[in-house]
Amino acid sequence: MSIRTNILVRIYLAFGLVMLFAGAVVVQLYRVQVIQGKKWRAMATTLSTRYQTVEAARGNIFSNDMSLLATSVPEYELHMDMLAPGIVDETVFNEKVDSLALKLSQFYGDKTAKQYSRILRDARKDSLRYELIRRKVTYQELKQIRKFPIFNMGKYKGGLIAVEQNQRVLPFRTLAARTIGYKNDNVKNAVGLEGAYASYIDGESGKRLMQRMAGGTWMPVNNGDEEIEPKEGADIISTIDVNFQDVAQDALKKQLIKTQADYGCVVLMEVATGQIRAIANFTKTKDGDYKENYNYAISNAADPGSTFKLASYMTAFDQHKIDTNTLVNAENGTYNMYYKGKLLKTFKDAEEGNYVMTAKRAFEESSNVAIVKFITAHYGDNPRQFTDNLYALHLNERLGLQIPGEAKPVIKNPSNRSWSKLTLPEMAYGYEMRMTPLQMLTLYNSVANNGTMIAPIFVREIQRMGNTVEQFQARVINPKVCSDATLGKMKSMLEGVVLEGTGKTVIKNSLYSVAGKTGTAQIANGAGGYGNGTNKTYQASFCGYFPANHPKYSMIVVINHPTQGSYLAAWVAGPVFREIADRVYASDLEINQAAPIHYVGNTNLPKIKSGNPKALKQVYGKLGVKPLYASNNTNSVDTSNGIAYEDINYKSGVVPSVIGMGLSDALFMLGNAGYKVSAKGSGSVISQSVTGGSTIPKGSKIIIELQ
Repeated sequence: MSIRTNILVRIYLAFGLVMLFAGAVVVQLYRVQVIQGKKWRAMATTLSTRYQTVEAARGNIFSNDMSLLATSVPEYELHMDMLAPGIVDETVFNEKVDSLALKLSQFYGDKTAKQYSRILRDARKDSLRYELIRRKVTYQELKQIRKFPIFNMGKYKGGLIAVEQNQRVLPFRTLAARTIGYKNDNVKNAVGLEGAYASYIDGESGKRLMQRMAGGTWMPVNNGDEEIEPKEGADIISTIDVNFQDVAQDALKKQLIKTQADYGCVVLMEVATGQIRAIANFTKTKDGDYKENYNYAISNAADPGSTFKLASYMTAFDQHKIDTNTLVNAENGTYNMYYKGKLLKTFKDAEEGNYVMTAKRAFEESSNVAIVKFITAHYGDNPRQFTDNLYALHLNERLGLQIPGEAKPVIKNPSNRSWSKLTLPEMAYGYEMRMTPLQMLTLYNSVANNGTMIAPIFVREIQRMGNTVEQFQARVINPKVCSDATLGKMKSMLEGVVLEGTGKTVIKNSLYSVAGKTGTAQIANGAGGYGNGTNKTYQASFCGYFPANHPKYSMIVVINHPTQGSYLAAWVAGPVFREIADRVYASDLEINQAAPIHYVGNTNLPKIKSGNPKALKQVYGKLGVKPLYASNNTNSVDTSNGIAYEDINYKSGVVPSVIGMGLSDALFMLGNAGYKVSAKGSGSVISQSVTGGSTIPKGSKIIIELQ
């Protein structure tokens, strides 16, 4: 074959290969565009649009009297679609953009009208579909902005895009902040009610269709059909009383500042129900202030000290080892304990002066020597008899609280490795063990509650749209902690502490009776141990209940490491207990039986609104104002027939007016009329989305705005 022929063959082969490759490309293009076209078009769509999760507005947390403790307030991020249908015509945009710029400038005052105009015009020139206008816009501001030029064309035509971002707000700020808690996806352990009841409060998230714009920005697709509305979370009705909580925090913080203590806590509980009415925890910060950084009341298990003597005496009485008149020599407050001729430890009372005394007097004077002698004399050969009774009281078990973080108590028994010859006498007055303040309060509350031990509760009800989802009652831990005879002795001794013992000077008062026990415990100071001399660290506490003759509230106060003034419990924890108890007693009409109020002629009647009739009747009763259903009320002198009161009648499908009402009454009215309610703001109702008297089906949603 000639060279010329060889070259031609090669040219033909190359051309054939090119044609073959081109044919393959054509076939592949046909396959992609026609055969697989639907698949690739769908993929392209998914790459340019996506669904974004829309968080639901979290449910509210209310106090016991329905005051808002935590709520979700809508906050908005405003954007503008510069190619929205209403302004797609350049003439329309140019005519109104300066007016919009002027309004924004006047409303916010952060930029001149000319600057706003330039921003808007530049965004229009770049055909931006999601231009940021403003962050952190309130609901009230949004209502005004929607009236501005261009934006008043409507949701889609004017191009205003409002992206809701719910913000959690505590209306009372620091009040019960640690108990209310918080939910943080970055924090593993739940905190407070927010964390414990997140499954109820969170609600159900929705979905919003988003479209990717130039530059990678994602913008909502303004089509209601493409959105799944989130469902708001349920509401939590706590047991906290905002007034008592405020009193507790104020009294505790003042004393912490006065004594320059490291930290302190207070818990106020209702005796019969176990409902926590106030709980305060403060820690000293580096700058010398006090903040709620840790829930000591439920999480800090430590040696309780002398407050534990209640359990020791209760055990000895119930097992008939001693009686209230059993004598003991307290040896002037110093007792050397020996074992096989070797000194084990010297036990001391907080103060000298205790000699031969009865068991009752020893308890009132908080003699460590006395209780050590009693317990070692009667349980030294069989310590398990003592510890078994403590276990029968369930003092070694968690309370099973409704909020997370409860520390496990430690109550030793002879099987423990750390048990020694000193463990039993140390336990007698509250050492070599661990209990939280709330666990100790639960024991004292059982005495006030006639022997029935109940677990404290922080939540009494869960509601959704005003309807009850679940209710909570205190769980009985131990129906009878001791015999009635022992119970009577313990009550008498607890009252004696305040009347004649260590609580006499500070806590005793002439208005109401108090029963309780002081506790001054030396505590370990980290790696430094218990220290000696001036390096000792103390914890002062007082636990008790009031009024002693008919207990309604129990309370514990614990203050750790006071450095200014006395370290004795009566002078450190006592004033806090007294101040809180005084103010609670003065404000609780059920226990404070003051002289009746007399209204003559009902000439200035109290202003009332329709609402929860139970609450209204209660107010009438406490004020001595007689409604017509009780015109023979002896607490009032009335020249009329009383205040006319009528039960609320609901017309099916007719919306009641709730303007001017508080949230509780508004929810009561609309909920009982059969409507779902969404509330925004706080205070009194200033508007409702459906006017009172309108006819709409039951189950419809009504938005009320409070201010």
